[in-house]
Amino acid sequence: MYPAELVKPMRQDLASAGFEELYTAEAVEDAIKKEGTILVVVNSVCGCAAANARPAAKMSLKNAKKPSQLVTVFAGVDTEAVDAARDLMIPFPPSSPSMALFKDGELVHMIERHHIEGRPAEVIAENLMEAYNEFC
Repeated sequence: MYPAELVKPMRQDLASAGFEELYTAEAVEDAIKKEGTILVVVNSVCGCAAANARPAAKMSLKNAKKPSQLVTVFAGVDTEAVDAARDLMIPFPPSSPSMALFKDGELVHMIERHHIEGRPAEVIAENLMEAYNEFC
């Protein structure tokens, strides 16, 4: 488990953009069950989260259509919440960072770590915005 002081700025990065931090399995399940669309970002301490995933998630919010809810869980810290989120992302294997879009409780779009590593944040944001335009 990572120290709280280490992950605090990484948490703040998404929280300041309007992402609700979820800490428990129950909170994740309750959020995803809600009607509408929800973007779940599995945050991480890795470099690709800092350089690509978090910036892309924030950039994607400039789109006209957006998810009705934004949430995040932190890999290596919020174990219970991350496990619950990943269970709902099956058949995709666990990866962090990652992003999943749910609509009315169903997984409709997934961006895994291998889609994030080495790709510019702008490309990832475009991918998310295309999903928002289709599902939101």
